Parts: sequence; C-alpha cells; structure tokens
Amino acid sequence: MSDIKNDIRKTGLVADRPIFPKRAIVTGGMPYGNKDLHLGHIGGVFIHADIFARFLRDRIGKENVLFVSGTDCYGSPIVEYFRKIKEQNQFDGDLNAFVHDNHRRQKEALDAYYVDLNLFAASSFGRSAEIHQNLCADFFHRLYQNGHLEKLSTIQYFDPDLKVFLNGRQVEGQCPIAGCQSEKGYADECSLGHQYDPADLINPKSTLSGKIPEKRTIENWYLKLPAFGDALIEWVNYLEKNTVCRPFALKSIREFFEKPAIYVKKNQAELLDELKSSLPPYTLEETKSDSVKLVFQNLDDRESARAQFAEKNIRYRTGKALVPFRLTGNIEWGLPAPTVEGLENLTFWVWPESLIAPISFTTTLLEGMGKAGDEWKRWWCSREARVYQFIGEDNVYFYGPAQMAIFYGTQGTRYQIDPPEGALQVTNLIVNHHVLFLDKKASSSGKIKPPMAKDLLDYYTPEQLRAHFFSLGFGNQSIGFKPKPLNPLANEKDADPVLKEGNLLCNVFNRAARSCFYTVQKYFQGKLPAGAVDMEIINEANRTILRFERAMYENEFHTAMSVLDSYIRSITKYWAGHVAGKAMDEADEGLKQTLINTFHMVKTATVLLHPIAPKGTEMVLEYLNIGDELFNWDRVFEPLSNLITNPEEHRFKFLEPRVDFFKQHPSQVKEYK
Repeated sequence: MSDIKNDIRKTGLVADRPIFPKRAIVTGGMPYGNKDLHLGHIGGVFIHADIFARFLRDRIGKENVLFVSGTDCYGSPIVEYFRKIKEQNQFDGDLNAFVHDNHRRQKEALDAYYVDLNLFAASSFGRSAEIHQNLCADFFHRLYQNGHLEKLSTIQYFDPDLKVFLNGRQVEGQCPIAGCQSEKGYADECSLGHQYDPADLINPKSTLSGKIPEKRTIENWYLKLPAFGDALIEWVNYLEKNTVCRPFALKSIREFFEKPAIYVKKNQAELLDELKSSLPPYTLEETKSDSVKLVFQNLDDRESARAQFAEKNIRYRTGKALVPFRLTGNIEWGLPAPTVEGLENLTFWVWPESLIAPISFTTTLLEGMGKAGDEWKRWWCSREARVYQFIGEDNVYFYGPAQMAIFYGTQGTRYQIDPPEGALQVTNLIVNHHVLFLDKKASSSGKIKPPMAKDLLDYYTPEQLRAHFFSLGFGNQSIGFKPKPLNPLANEKDADPVLKEGNLLCNVFNRAARSCFYTVQKYFQGKLPAGAVDMEIINEANRTILRFERAMYENEFHTAMSVLDSYIRSITKYWAGHVAGKAMDEADEGLKQTLINTFHMVKTATVLLHPIAPKGTEMVLEYLNIGDELFNWDRVFEPLSNLITNPEEHRFKFLEPRVDFFKQHPSQVKEYK
C-alpha cells in the first residue's frame, strides 16, 4: 500500500482530498401523498440523492450511511385533490386508503429507478406514524417550554354558502409577494412556497363554491421566527464558509433577512401621499418595476402600514421577510397537536411536521434494526455525523430558515451555530433548480404537466435516465428535459439528447468491458495476465478518482459525470490504439500489458460508475468473480490483482457472446443495431 500512496502523492492532489464524516444521513424531499411520482420528483431529487447515498456507502462504508424519505401524508393539497377525484368517481375508498395507495405506487416507482432507500416510510400510518406523532409532540413541548412559541390571532377563510372553514388549498387567488411568478396563490402560501398573511391574498375565491370567502379570526401556535434573525444570519454565513451550499440557494435564503417592505404601484402615489404623516417611519426606494418600495424598521411597523393601506383601499404587495412560522391549524386531516393553554383540537400544519419527519423515519429505521431510544441522535446530533438534505428550490425557505430556527429553538434560550454533542447539528442543503419539461416549468398544479416517472420507463432504462439526470447541472440553473419520444418538435433524424449518457454506458463502456473479457477468455483462459500496471495508467486513474471524489464532495454532480465521460472514452481510445487491427496471440507481451492496463481502467471506471449505474456495474463485478470490496474506497487506488486472492488460479466468469453489462431499452435496439 505504501507504493500506492506514493503514487497518489505524485498526482499533486492528495493534500487536497476532502474529509467526509464518519456517519451520514441522506434525505430526499418528501412527495405529497396525493399522486404518483412525476418528473421533478425523480429527475430533480431522488436520483441525485440516491447516487450520493450510494457514493457515500462506497466511500465511508454502507453501515455508516442511512438514506431515508417517505410520503408526506397530511395537508390541504391532499384533501383537496382527494375531494376532486371523488367528485369525478376516480377513486373508491376513503382518504386514508387514498394515501396508502399513492404511497405504494411511489415506492414502486422508486424501486423501478433503483433508488435504494433504507426506509421509505409514511407520516400517517404504520410504526413510523406512531413515532412521528410522539416526536412532533416532543418538539412542540420543547419549543414551548423554551419560550419560542406564541399564540396569534389570524385570519382564516370561511365559505358562507357551505358554512365551513376552508383549508389552505380550498382558497385560490394571486400571491401578494412582490415579483412572484407563481401561477396560483393559496390561503397562506403560493405554489412557489412564499408565505404571507391570509388577509394579503389577492382576489381570493373558494374552490368549493366559487364564491368570495369571508375572513374569520382564529388562534394558532406560531414559532417566533423573527426573533432568530441574527442567529439565522450567522447560520447562513456559516453555510457559505463551511459547507458547499449552492450560491443561488444562499442568495434565496438571504432575501428573507431583508427589512420588511411593501410595494405600492406608482399610479397610487396620491393615495400614498395622504398617509405619509400617519405611517410608521420608512424609507422610500425606487424599483425597476412600476412600483415604489417602502422599507420599514420592523415587522410591527409594516403591519401597521398594511392596516392603513387596507383602510384606504390601496393595493400593495409585501416583500420577503422573516415572519412568525405557523405550527398549527385546524384542518381535520392533520397530525394532532398537543393541547396547551386551552387551545385544543388543533393539528400540526404540514410544513413543520414534515421537517421533523426525516428524524422520525430515522428513528423508525433504527428501531427496526434493534436500536431504539435516542439512537437517532448519533446521526442528527453528533459532530461526527452529517445530514445531507436533497430538495427543490421551491422549498429553500422551509428547509432553510424555518428548519434552522426549530433546531435553534430546541437548544433552549441560548443557542449557537456550533452546538455541543447531543444537539441538532447544521445540515447540508443540496438544492436543485427546476427540472423543465421541453423548456417549460413542469408542475403538477400548473399548465405544463410533467410526465409521470413510471411513463419514462416506456422509453429508457433506469440507468440511462439516472446517468442523464445526474449530468444536467441543476445546481447551476433550471434545465430542460427533452426526451425525443415525447417532444412533438423533434425531427426524426435528430439525436435523442437523453441518450448521450445512455450511449456512454450501453455503447462506449459496454464495448470496453466486453473487449477485455472476450480477449482474456480467448488468449489467457479467462485469467488476468500477471504483471504490474503501467505508471502512466495508474497516475491517470488516480487523478480521475480524486477529481471525481472532489466533484461529489462539492455536489458538482454534472462535473463528476463529465470526469467519468472523459475517462471512459479514454479507455476505448487506449484499447483501439493498442489492439485494433493488430495480430495477437497469448505470447504477445504487448497484448498482456494492454489487458493489464485496460482492466485497471475498467476497474476504476466501474467503481466510480457504481452509484450511478448500480445494476450494470454489479454485473461487471459478477464477471470479475470477486467480492464487493471492489467498491470499497479504502481500496480504490489498488490494481485489480490486489483484490484477487489467488491470481494464478483465479478465473473470471465466462462471458457469453453478445452479453451486455449495460442494456438498451427494447425500443432502442433496432435503432442502434
């Protein structure tokens, strides 16, 4: 091993190797329990989370990595969707059965894409639901006892025709947040995740009756989120300096730390002038739009101004700001909340309980492994562990400031960014931009409907899609998914962009691996020739390993895929330059060395490719006829001969003619024969 370490040092990169945690939790953003998984769920979150979790299992040991997620079972979107399909006679069963059915189909889709979760649970049924109920209640009591909760009277919409309170998704209007591009605003949040006071929703309408709803006052529990403002600024500075959180996510988070503001159209300037003397102190700022921006010193001043604007019928929009974070509501289909200070029959609002759900699922998993009690704290509350949370950009607010404020609040009244062992630690947020469908934002609630995840498997194999989505660079920008079979504008002669990475597997690497096996079978009785790998081959392999490792550590997944692409193509080029068109026999020393070198390259590429294309690479492992220590990064720099117990006697498994390690989809076979 010392020679191998010296070889690595010669690359000049060893000193810059990243440090990984001893233990890691990976979480995938939870899909709502109202439908199957769609393009965004699979292509934007779960494939990336699974590849990273598989990489960590190889890198730090599978016993040190837990990958959890589950169905987000509660909330008004599920209730409203269920109501609509019942009206259309599309489901025969109650709401609980509906969520069960969707959970089952979501798990089937994840399995079909080889997403290898340690646990895909549910928040409303099974043992995970019991644990979730207790853990959410515990979080609530800790936040209450630490003085971080407050009762607030707020507006809830009431349908006067049907005599019922309306849940969040039973009210639709326009988002009041300035600059928001959301297609729909609901009672207190829009389809892009912006939160606001229900009274601010523009042009509200009941989805049940179509009428304008009344506004009635109710009491609920809220987390005093603005009180954590300074600590949250410290937190986002910590993320910027100590993690690889993506710049656009940090920018989005920082927008919530701006001072409270109101945007008023310039054509209402006269009405605004009438209120100047009575408004709380503010500064006036010009904007690039047709509005002026009034910036206030605090949230109370902005609320006072809003009340005066409403009295004068001045239309306005509010800016992003830290506002109290709602913990409870009165929706019947929700997790029951504790009764405190006489507020009873409340349920948790879906967002705070869904932020706690990954901890509940971790606890459920560990209990099933015979590790009950506070074992979850070794993963969420230890300096030796790290939590990696894969989410879409619409959910940055919730997994960012809201979640961190909850974590702070559990520490007591004196909280810190670098808490001691036993307290909830800062998580790594891995935020992806939107997956576009044919260059349009695809949303199940919008005009452009994304294809369901299962439908894509009618045209591509899971590994082709995994490699393609992993290569797209969602950490930098929203990118279009353009499958030729689903693109009405595609020309018959056009190449399918989805198959670029698929062809790398099914054609380029498949050909390289098969060439090695067929040649060693033909000339060397299926045995790897004895000899050392050339130093230039070792150095290039080591450089590739270290570049790939760095890219994965920094969550630059498209870069990792690019590194692999270049290296795999270099294998084919090397083989062609040393073997193609040349007469060969078993006595040819050049052929022996070429096989030794090429097998080392194939071995290296197989290890790096394992998280992305697990089935194909595990088939390569099967034919190498060695154990899965091949994928162990403690031995990633070693030549293949080191992994063989008895090289002189060891034979690879016989590869029959025309057997593929990476298979094409049946619909593609004719095209590429």
